[in-house]
Amino acid sequence: MVVKVFVNISEVNNKIGDKEMSRIGKLPVEIPEGVEVTINGQTVTAKGPLGTETVEVRPEIKIVKDGNQITLTRENDDRKSRSLHGLSRTLVNNAVHGVKSGFTKKLEIVGVGYRAAMQGNTLNLALGYSHPVDIEAPEGIKISVEQNTKITITGANKQAVGDIAALIRSKRPPEVYKGKGIKYEGEHIRRKAGKAGKK
Repeated sequence: MVVKVFVNISEVNNKIGDKEMSRIGKLPVEIPEGVEVTINGQTVTAKGPLGTETVEVRPEIKIVKDGNQITLTRENDDRKSRSLHGLSRTLVNNAVHGVKSGFTKKLEIVGVGYRAAMQGNTLNLALGYSHPVDIEAPEGIKISVEQNTKITITGANKQAVGDIAALIRSKRPPEVYKGKGIKYEGEHIRRKAGKAGKK
């Protein structure tokens, strides 16, 4: 899977300060045993037990591999380069970590009659609609179900894992009165009190 670094710099700066992004960018990426990393121009490819991930890094960032470490440096200290520095380092690190250990997202289904089951490579959801909801696991993503209400998504690509988890959750987001729906494991749902009936 290929990840290209396209980013709204102002949005990144609002969420994470320039200094923080710069600090992250200076950290070397450790290459674990069992992972092979190749650099071709601005393309970083990581190959490991769980697959292959490729990151296309912007030309403002220089990439150097030295032994079992990858170091990313920026051309200058302008605001855009500082933001790209930290982001690029994070994406490269995610690729290296992903092909070795993978990423996981867990979901929980709450509600009487709500349930999930796998049918081959397809997640089948019964969520109170008049029809079942089917979601096919994309390439590189594994979905498993336990006890009909616990869904686990794993894969080498962090963004892809997060995207499919968000898609599944969107099919029946938790409602605020009884909390029925699909939520992330450990997610706190702020509940509202129901309206009192007329006396």
